[in-house]
Amino acid sequence: MTDILPSPAKAAGPSTRLPLLDVLRGAAIIGTLMTNVWVFTVPGAEWGVLTGGQPQTSFASFPEAAGSVMRMLANGKFLSLLTILFGVGLAIQYASARRRGKPWPGRYRGRALFLFAEGTVHFLLVFAWDVLMGYAVTALLVAWLLTRSDRARHRVMCWAAGAHLTLMGLLTAVLAAEGAQSGAGVSREAVELYAHGDWTDQVAFRLENALAFRVEPVLSFFLLLFLFLLGVRLFRAGAFGADETGRRIRSRMLVWGLGLGAPLTVLTAAAGPELFLLDRYIAGPLTAVGYIGLIGVLVDRVRRPGILLNGLTCVGRTALSGYVLQNVLCMFLAYGIGLGLAHRLGESWQPWWVMGLWAVVSAILMAGSVLWLRRFRTGPLESVQKWALRR
Repeated sequence: MTDILPSPAKAAGPSTRLPLLDVLRGAAIIGTLMTNVWVFTVPGAEWGVLTGGQPQTSFASFPEAAGSVMRMLANGKFLSLLTILFGVGLAIQYASARRRGKPWPGRYRGRALFLFAEGTVHFLLVFAWDVLMGYAVTALLVAWLLTRSDRARHRVMCWAAGAHLTLMGLLTAVLAAEGAQSGAGVSREAVELYAHGDWTDQVAFRLENALAFRVEPVLSFFLLLFLFLLGVRLFRAGAFGADETGRRIRSRMLVWGLGLGAPLTVLTAAAGPELFLLDRYIAGPLTAVGYIGLIGVLVDRVRRPGILLNGLTCVGRTALSGYVLQNVLCMFLAYGIGLGLAHRLGESWQPWWVMGLWAVVSAILMAGSVLWLRRFRTGPLESVQKWALRR
């Protein structure tokens, strides 16, 4: 079981397993890196994405088009997929507790608080755009909502969706009104910090700017709540099963998700930074639903799993370890505390070296998880978490 996305080991009964969830989790982890790798490599790194340093969508040349397509495929999509799957895992744990006659939320409160502590350490020491802290807070609320009626959860979903759409619309109107003036540029101090600064200086910088760095989980809280509950609803509807019901639901998700999300992604990404919020937080979740359907359809057609499918499955089974490891690797490869590739290669090798970095780290995650699971049942951080919770 992985605790970033609780295990899909049991759905309908003690021996039932949903292998598709492992594949989806692995794809979500690798796909999230497709977005995060750009955070590590832009000028000013983590601070740069807040102050207009991120690369913009452009098709003026083949290299720019290649980088833009990669970002369009990933931005907000796999993060939303990860969030939906977290809701699925929460529903599975609730069902397991009910079968065993255990109180709920019961010990899950401790698991969520431990996840928040893990996220805090990850945020301070490794990556400012950590998702674990936001997931832990949302999970506590959704865990309580699971004890309410279906009607109450449906009402909360509708409220959360409406609040999220309203908030994104208002913020987008503000960005559009400010136009190009909204990005003041990346400070030279931030660029120097990540290019040449010490690790302790980076930790201190994250701590000093913690409120700014934590703005995403605050702004996207209603979306997190909606996607958690959507995951619960999809699981209970049988969307991840290997039967005809699951295949039918996934086919509909493919058509509607990509049918709505893909055109909206193209429109919002091409329109410029003023529509960034719509691209990431509205088109992204829609496309994520389509990704679930697409991956499900592809997995259904595989008769003999190959290297890629096995690699994604193993990454999915060690999701927490993989999520942290990919950020640690990127930190040491891109920042000045390690190889400093972001400063050494800079824009002259864009976007090819960034895409290569993503490919190399992804290969390390898949190969490492395969080798690890040959000797151990869970990932290293998952084992530490289980040990700590038992103690």
